[in-house]
Amino acid sequence: MSLVKFSNQMPSSFDRFFENDLFDWSNRNFSSTNTTLPAVNIKENKDGFEVEMSAPGFEKGDFKIELNNSLLTITSEKKSESENKHDHRFTRREFSYQSFSRSFTIPDTVEGDKIEAKYDKGILTVSIPKKEESKPKPIKQIWIN
Repeated sequence: MSLVKFSNQMPSSFDRFFENDLFDWSNRNFSSTNTTLPAVNIKENKDGFEVEMSAPGFEKGDFKIELNNSLLTITSEKKSESENKHDHRFTRREFSYQSFSRSFTIPDTVEGDKIEAKYDKGILTVSIPKKEESKPKPIKQIWIN
């Protein structure tokens, strides 16, 4: 005869929902300067990886992408200034400054020299191709003599 411990204290889905990082905005969605970080999707297919970053309102010249050994870093810095004069009695001058930096460790199985990027309709896409030897090989039938 074996003893089985039974507990009717199973965590509900509602409890588990609050345990994840969804509500941990200080770590995941904000930088150390309390600015929001752009959302990122990373996809893998047989030919490589694709990093999609949502950054509407930027221009392609606002981004800098660097590969240092196996660390891919995407940074952006955008400054703007506007000035409004009203009735020569007061002037309003506003400054805006946005910056972020996201870094990703890429595997040794990619072609670092062939990384490409494009920016279209608010989405920055970085394509990272895999090395030929790391791509999946088709199934080979081995015949028995």
